[in-house]
Amino acid sequence: MGQQQLLLLILSAIIVGIAIVMGINMFGENAVQANQDAVTQDVLTVASRAQGWYRRPTQMGGGGRSFIGLDLADLNFATTNDNGAYALSGIAAGQFVVTGTGTEDGDSDGGMLSVTVTVFPDSVGTMTYPEP
Repeated sequence: MGQQQLLLLILSAIIVGIAIVMGINMFGENAVQANQDAVTQDVLTVASRAQGWYRRPTQMGGGGRSFIGLDLADLNFATTNDNGAYALSGIAAGQFVVTGTGTEDGDSDGGMLSVTVTVFPDSVGTMTYPEP
């Protein structure tokens, strides 16, 4: 009878250990997904504000139908926040690229996840999430 109880105790400890490890892994995966969703939302916020800035006349602090001269400060958006860091590139009259770099390492390669989208005056291009 003592050996059965010892065996059940060991088996229970193994099952609890496996459950804890699985819970930690699920939490890590959820943290990465939540960060990617937050960075995606921030990138879309930048795109939306930039399209409004594009349409606003220069006399009112806008772009006057051009993205040239656009900066995150013009959009009242910080270059970094709790979700990640953001940058504008390839700024031309009719388009630019916004890149958001998150705070989580989505593929365990040492690099943080990122979201990139091209913004046009009336739409946004396809969002890209670099492959793991």
